[in-house]
Amino acid sequence: MLEYFRMIIKYISFKRLINIVLIYLSYYMSIIFRKVFVWGYPPILMIEPTNICNLKCPLCPSGTDQLKRPKGYMNLDTFKTIIKEVSPYSFMLIMWNQGEPFLNPDFIEMCQIAKAHNMLLLVSTNANRMPDAKEILKAGIDRLIISADGASQETYNLYRKNGDLSKVIENVKAIVAEKKVRGSRLPRIIWQFIVMKHNEHEEKKIKELALDLEVDQLQLKTVQIYAKEDIYNFLPDNPKYRRYKIKGDNFELKYGIKNRCRRIWTQPVVNWDGEMAVCCFDKDNDFKIGNIQNHSFKHLWKSKPFNAMRKRILTDRKQIEMCRNCGEGVSLKIKNKD
Repeated sequence: MLEYFRMIIKYISFKRLINIVLIYLSYYMSIIFRKVFVWGYPPILMIEPTNICNLKCPLCPSGTDQLKRPKGYMNLDTFKTIIKEVSPYSFMLIMWNQGEPFLNPDFIEMCQIAKAHNMLLLVSTNANRMPDAKEILKAGIDRLIISADGASQETYNLYRKNGDLSKVIENVKAIVAEKKVRGSRLPRIIWQFIVMKHNEHEEKKIKELALDLEVDQLQLKTVQIYAKEDIYNFLPDNPKYRRYKIKGDNFELKYGIKNRCRRIWTQPVVNWDGEMAVCCFDKDNDFKIGNIQNHSFKHLWKSKPFNAMRKRILTDRKQIEMCRNCGEGVSLKIKNKD
């Protein structure tokens, strides 16, 4: 946590700090008075370079071809337009949503543009198709999340279908080696292991593998499920690895659903085609806000459709379907005491 704070602090200019204070003040005032206040702009922005993926993970709407919205790649001009407008206020850029970001042919250049605007850069990848390690370091990525959920190819491929664990390991080794050559602490490599029924027995092995590969952190994460079949197919047997309470064929979040959501005040999404989404859980962009190519970011951020959603959140969040299975206010990470 201290390391992450040190990483963040160098990206907080005075203007960005004032913005953070304003947006969080408006968020908490909205909770207290049950009225929508939006006095700043998002300190964090998620951009979707593409919603296309090279893997076929069974719980991913992109991998299973269940996304209803069109597929494609964000073009460089759209990306530049967004960054130019938000960078005075936003200090952190999350470069993923649905899809594998490195599939976008302009991805490395996008990262470099964001870094030129002094933005903290987070990237998540399945690490099966990546550029040369030298290019990765040139991109200026601060935190690189490697999503791999198995210590053996057999286990890994049960979920990361079409994936090659040996390729993932090869790519991680190359990045670690290049960091050593350059004497660089970045990117900070986070190995993310989603704990599921078929891989929970490999917790010890994955810890050993992460140690052997010299990644900076191993992060165990609970799995998100969508249907009763997923309880039996994917949910771990050990309750400590679950984010849900199970009642027969039904499941619900352990932590309840409060009428608040920090993400909708601090972390919106712009999808590959320029469509703004209220958050990353609106996977099909069902709540229409508008397109960044037709309106300014600032206009969309404080627009009537966006504020109408904020009002619904404050009034009765559990009536919104996507909010009933949302990670907001939920402990997604599993504490690792070893």
